[in-house]
Amino acid sequence: MEDYKNAKSVYDFTVKDSQGADVSLEKYRGKVLLIVNIASQCGLTKGNYAELTELSQKYADKDFKILSFPCNQFGGQMPEGDGEEMVCHLRSAKAEVGDVFAKIDVNGDGAHPLYKYLKHKQGGTLGDSIKWNFAKFLVNKDGQPVDRYAPTTSPSSIVKDIDKLLG
Repeated sequence: MEDYKNAKSVYDFTVKDSQGADVSLEKYRGKVLLIVNIASQCGLTKGNYAELTELSQKYADKDFKILSFPCNQFGGQMPEGDGEEMVCHLRSAKAEVGDVFAKIDVNGDGAHPLYKYLKHKQGGTLGDSIKWNFAKFLVNKDGQPVDRYAPTTSPSSIVKDIDKLLG
């Protein structure tokens, strides 16, 4: 779905997993999603990894999934490569941050179409661009982005919004 403005939902997009295989987001139909751009060497990493792990565990048996997209656009703070290097980093950080995909750009002309869509649907302050690592988008069970959270918003503070969507 290159023409993100015509997308009906996040289910119209295909992303790459950390091994480079295509993954249709259609597989998440009916689930509440928290989509996050992650980084390993950011001041926000430790707290976000811990709280995203808590959310993963809290909602493990619910229709909820975190989709994590490594991104190296902010201060080069995600130097790890895709695949085994990324898996090893997350394992050593004890970070269960949901399904982890291949590294992408979230801003600029080269931004992944999914992120162009999310930003188009949920514009932020100071324009649509992602400001830093750990920006978060909450997506309802119909694949519609319903909220956007700043990098400094702690994942645990989103629980009430997740619960509302899980109904």
